[in-house]
Amino acid sequence: MNKKWEYYEVNEERVNEISEKFNISKLLAKILVNRDIVEDEKIKVFLEPTRNDFYDPFLMPDMEKAVDRIIKAIENKEKVMIYGDYDVDGITSITVLKKFLEERGLDCRILYSKPFGRRIWIKQRSNRANYKSKIYINDNSGLWDFWNRRNRIM
Repeated sequence: MNKKWEYYEVNEERVNEISEKFNISKLLAKILVNRDIVEDEKIKVFLEPTRNDFYDPFLMPDMEKAVDRIIKAIENKEKVMIYGDYDVDGITSITVLKKFLEERGLDCRILYSKPFGRRIWIKQRSNRANYKSKIYINDNSGLWDFWNRRNRIM
């Protein structure tokens, strides 16, 4: 299979302007231009976001039910199993969630996904059963994990 790299046509003048104006590298300025983040306000939000700039998580289906269940787990000091991807954003998100829940008195365990493969998952499922958690939080799992669950490979 032959693969061909595709490159964006970049407006170098705009890249240099953004790089100088916001004191950022040309590489980052190129990324912004390629993503069509070229207006000053959008660049500022990208570079220095605040909580007000995030999407409302309650726009996701059943988020209120999930929050209520987590609050119940905190009130009852339940054991929690957190499952997530073994990549940069996955490790970050499950670490932040684990720390948050442990600060509220919960006993948390973590399961990672991608690097293990099927044989390890059988052992991990056994560990999960032995831990006897009442709440299982799936945090930041992508399409591959959805496919695994759908096809019962886990």
